[in-house]
Order: sequence, then C-alpha cells, then structure tokens
Amino acid sequence: MFASLSRAVRRRVLAVSVALLVVCGMLAWWLAPFGAPAPSGSVTFSTGVPSGVYQRYGKLLKQALAQDLPEVSITLTDSEGSQQNLARVASGKADFTIATADAVAQYQRERRPGFERLRGCARLYDDYVQLVVRKGSAIQKVQDLRGLKVGVGQDGSGVRLIADRVLAAAGLAPVRDIQPVSMGIDTMPRLLERGELDAFFWSGGLPTQAVQELSERFPVRLLPLDTALVDRLHDVGRSTRHYRSALIPADAYAKAQDGRPIETLAVANLLVTTAEADDDLVEGFTRTVIRSRDRIGSQVHPAQLVDLRTAVYTEPLPLHDGASRYYRSVKP
Repeated sequence: MFASLSRAVRRRVLAVSVALLVVCGMLAWWLAPFGAPAPSGSVTFSTGVPSGVYQRYGKLLKQALAQDLPEVSITLTDSEGSQQNLARVASGKADFTIATADAVAQYQRERRPGFERLRGCARLYDDYVQLVVRKGSAIQKVQDLRGLKVGVGQDGSGVRLIADRVLAAAGLAPVRDIQPVSMGIDTMPRLLERGELDAFFWSGGLPTQAVQELSERFPVRLLPLDTALVDRLHDVGRSTRHYRSALIPADAYAKAQDGRPIETLAVANLLVTTAEADDDLVEGFTRTVIRSRDRIGSQVHPAQLVDLRTAVYTEPLPLHDGASRYYRSVKP
C-alpha cells in the first residue's frame, strides 16, 4: 500500500513518522530517570577548632557542596583536631573529616576502634609545623623550651601528637621537661601575647589566620625545625615517616620572619570517610573538593594547593571506591 502512494505523499508520511519518533524519544528522556539518582540524606562533617584552617575550609566546602549536592544536608561540628576527628568517623559519630597522615598512621598502629573502616577520599594540602615565640625571647632551639610554659595543642589534636614527637626528638620529655598547656589555636596566641605562654606549637596550612593576626599586632618569630630534627623523628617508627622537611616561605608571615624562609616539617592532610559510605556520595564529595579548589582557595589559601594529580594518593588509607571512580572518570 505504501508503495502505491505518490512520491510526495510518501515523503510527507516519512517526515511525520520521524518527527513522532523524535518527540516520543524526548518525552521518554524527560519522563524517565536519567542515570543514577542524586545522593541525598544527612551527613556530619567533623572540622576543627574555631579560627583553624579545618573549620574555615569546612564552612566553605559546605557551601560548595550545597550547590553540587543539593539533596544532601551537611552538619559541621567543631573538634579538637585530627585525633578526635578520626575517632568520630571510625565510631560513626561523623561521616567525613580531615586528618593528618601521621595521625591516621598512629590511629592504625594503635589499632584503635574502627581503624580498619577508615578510607581516604583525597589528599588535600600540607600542614606546616609552626613553633611561635616572642620576638625578643632568648629561645633559639627546641631544647631551650626546657622548664617553660609551652602550648602544645588540645589533647585530641594532631598538633598535640606532633608537638610531643618534636619535643621527644629534641630530647625533651613532653610532660616532665616542659610545662605543657593544652589549648587550641583559638586561645594560644592570646596567652603568648599576655605572657602566660613562652611558646606554642601549631600545625596548619599557610598562612593560619590566627598566627597571621598575632604576628601583625604583636612581635613574634618562628623557631626553625631543622632537617636533623626531622631525621630523628623518622627514627621513631613507621607512623612518623609521613613527615618531610619543608620551608615556610618568607612571605607567609612577613612581620614574623623578617624576609627569611624558616625550616620546618610538613605533613599531608587527608579527606577521610569509611568503607561503608555511599559510593555516589563519596564520588560527589571528591568531585566538589577538586572543582572548588580555586573558589575556596581565594579565602583559605592552603586550599589552592589541592591538586588532582596528587589527590589520589591517600596513604596510609586505602582509597574509597567512590573516590576511585571519580579519579578514573577524569583520568586523561
């Protein structure tokens, strides 16, 4: 019958048929679900102390995630730092966090509750150890802290972990040979300024706002931590191998450094979750961390150092399957 129609009629019939097929295809695409459903639900992100880099980074990352994962509700919680963050995620009290690689290795070495559940999403930026003293102080090396009041970070912080190790590497017993003061970066600068501390340790991205503000209103300087000290740290064991010698650039704290770089040690920060976290959710988190680097980095400088080429290296944690899926999707 179709063959008996005129050529013009056949053309019109074909044109109408094609148009109907296109319309039906578009309707099917519009009405049917497209791919996997977007991640949804509520998650808790454990950050850090007020005015610290973890907390500032967490607040800005939450804003970025709200755009990229609108069906996910994110609650931020303050913490004392890396050690407490890991305990929260491992116990299920938080879903995501940031922690230093040395704190992760220590948590694993001690086989603390839930250590085997921990997974990495991304290597973020490096923390730099900053030992701050008054500019006119006679303190010239770590050994000079003997008998003095020293801020060593809060008990559950990565700062406390690394301060104890630096002191031990310098031949000082962290409890017996100094007067340790367990405070966070939100408190230690004011105590130093008032003369209630002789020095304080901090480990964070550069520049850390609280240290920068202190250096601009009060004369302080940074004490060098040389490569020999880092070598002695490495002799302690496997959980200290994540430290590396580094330089604090001369312009990190201009007034505190008198135009000179300062020797110190650095350690990587990791974005951490658990093996049970949803693959789609972790993939989305990881994607946002990489894509929001410049936006967050304009306000929190360390975030500028997040790099897709190194983010996949989350040692000592295995990479989460969802994060692995993201990195494979962007691999050239």
